[in-house]
Amino acid sequence: MALFDRFWKGSRTGAPDGAGTPAGFFPLYESTRPLDDDDDGEPRPRVSATPDYDTWDAKLAGIDDALSVAEKKRLRWWQREYWRARSKWWWTGRGVMAALALFVTLVGWLTITAPLSKSLEPIAPPQVTLLASDGTPIARQGAVVEAPVKVKDLPPHVVQAFLAIEDRRFYSHWGIDPRGIARAAWTGYGGGSTITQQLAKFTFLTPEQSLSRKAREALIALWLESWLTKDEILERYLSNAYFGDNQYGLRAASLHYFYRQPEKLRPEQAAMLAGLLQAPSRFAPTKHYDKAKKRMELVIQSMVDEGYLTAAEAKALPDPRIDVRTRDDNLPTGTYFADWALPLAREGMDASYSRQVLATTLDSRLQALANRIVARAPIGGAQVALVAMRRNGEVVAMVGGRDYRKSPFNRATQARRQPGSTFKTIVYLAALENGWEPDDTIPNTPITQGSYRPKNAREAYSDQITLENAFAQSSNVAAVRLFQAVGSDKVIRTARRLGITAPMTEGDPSLALGTSSMTLMELTAAYAGIAANEYPVEPHAFARGDQGFWEWMTTRTDSMSSGTREDLEGMLRGAINRGTGRNASLPIANYGKTGTTQDYRDALFVGYAGDLVVGVWIGNDDNAPLNGVTGGSTPARIWRDFMRGALKIEAAPAPMADDTPDPEGPIQPLDILEGGEIPLGQDGTSLKVDEGGVTLRQDGVPVEVRVDEGGVVVKPAPAPTPPS
Repeated sequence: MALFDRFWKGSRTGAPDGAGTPAGFFPLYESTRPLDDDDDGEPRPRVSATPDYDTWDAKLAGIDDALSVAEKKRLRWWQREYWRARSKWWWTGRGVMAALALFVTLVGWLTITAPLSKSLEPIAPPQVTLLASDGTPIARQGAVVEAPVKVKDLPPHVVQAFLAIEDRRFYSHWGIDPRGIARAAWTGYGGGSTITQQLAKFTFLTPEQSLSRKAREALIALWLESWLTKDEILERYLSNAYFGDNQYGLRAASLHYFYRQPEKLRPEQAAMLAGLLQAPSRFAPTKHYDKAKKRMELVIQSMVDEGYLTAAEAKALPDPRIDVRTRDDNLPTGTYFADWALPLAREGMDASYSRQVLATTLDSRLQALANRIVARAPIGGAQVALVAMRRNGEVVAMVGGRDYRKSPFNRATQARRQPGSTFKTIVYLAALENGWEPDDTIPNTPITQGSYRPKNAREAYSDQITLENAFAQSSNVAAVRLFQAVGSDKVIRTARRLGITAPMTEGDPSLALGTSSMTLMELTAAYAGIAANEYPVEPHAFARGDQGFWEWMTTRTDSMSSGTREDLEGMLRGAINRGTGRNASLPIANYGKTGTTQDYRDALFVGYAGDLVVGVWIGNDDNAPLNGVTGGSTPARIWRDFMRGALKIEAAPAPMADDTPDPEGPIQPLDILEGGEIPLGQDGTSLKVDEGGVTLRQDGVPVEVRVDEGGVVVKPAPAPTPPS
């Protein structure tokens, strides 16, 4: 900078400086150096008479470039000049890097969301046949899926038929065929999708119609092309495509329509199968042979156009003959038990093309018995459900409604209804485990304090009542008082130990009367735990092997003490033999409890005898009140009739006439007093005789028949008051 200072100083002053330099002269270093200053004795470069302006310009330009670089460094990314100053090469490099990053991200996303192995799995669950425990087939569900095909094993005309009609340039494109799309748009035929795109669509994507789905379809098609060979893609496509009549895959379709392996298909048969793919249900030859034949002719013409067949060969092809063999397909495709069991079965099944045959715990004899008893039950327009299981949770019979064909909704496993007084068993169990005894007394007077004031059936009250009698008579006020004395937390804890998962709020006294909704299956399983004295019990449809040591060590179960179990079973016996469940009484050891919810909306009976635990529910789907049906009436009789048939209990024999009556024995009435009722069996039918005539009625039937001097009169029966 000293050089420039001297330059400007000499030009501004216009007067000689101290060195004798005249004004206006632009001095350089060499011109101001004394001539006699040559003490170093070295030769000096010769001063050029003409300055090197190009060198100076280059140096000044370098200074400008350095200033420009410094200015760029001071720019920030949010300023426009920061981006405008970038070169084309800079932008190109960054674009390539971004594309690579996007590609890596997409590959990672596809690896997670669309694993390649998924294209090996059948797109429809394979057919599963369920057997009863004795080997009787009871239901068959799922698609008919056979083993995958191999392209190298198929005759050339089989592959050519599919390529000609579905994707002519399959072996030359990279998953997407622009020419095929243009041809489809121009001619109006076909969708322009390649075989690879179709495989991507039905293997990885939903059938929605949207641009985003088409974009994902194209992306996955490119991905499949990069990982699989053409033959592998074609094999997976042919092994998964739908051919109508519930047949998935070329092998299943070939066996179904022609009873022939795909490796032995004739050209006309292959052409007909290839033609089905556009609309399998509409072209299925078993139902629409003419449509299938026209579509086959279009496939054959496409094969001629591609050079796979000559016109003469095509003309000589005969019409294929359909050969559908009967293969015991008359089993129902759905029952209440099958609908519940199949999802459980598929949870443990690996994805496979092979059909499965699984043995269940269902007892065909008990299932038929349950169906008969439920069908003849006098329930009017109401619905009914029944669950029968072993004490270990093996379900042996299930009825989820009156008619599966009209309503497949399973009221045994899907409907959540209030259990009513059947829940009192859990309340009394909690009380017994906390020191109460069956002989302990509790007030049975009306509840007059608090916002919740339940009442007993028929307004039957007393000052005190034992727990045993309160349970047998299903006293509501006693149950609520006991619930409050034991504590809601202990009752809820007991319910959870028994496997009840229904929501229950601590401090809610209505829980004592069964206001928490649950399924009949859940409630019956809780009683199974009581019967087995090992809980919780998990209902299951497939037999389980013996527990291993580790499973035994890690599986937590609870049980009652022997004293508590004896007391509780004594209460359950009292309820069924002398309490509200008398209609369910059996001539063997039996245990059970009735339940009737508010306004007769639900009527239940749950109990056990022998090795069976059975729950019965009656109600309306719209939660409308029943016509006076209580848990101790029709549900108890259904339970009793099922148990009699299931346990093969014969009716009690008539008493033998005694030649010498015991004079000290009970007095036998010889006359019927007016107004007295004569029981006519154990189904609740009774005959009432009075002065004016005779009245015939049956529990659960909404009408009664009266015969008097005026003839036969049918009138509504009086609604009984629910006992619980």
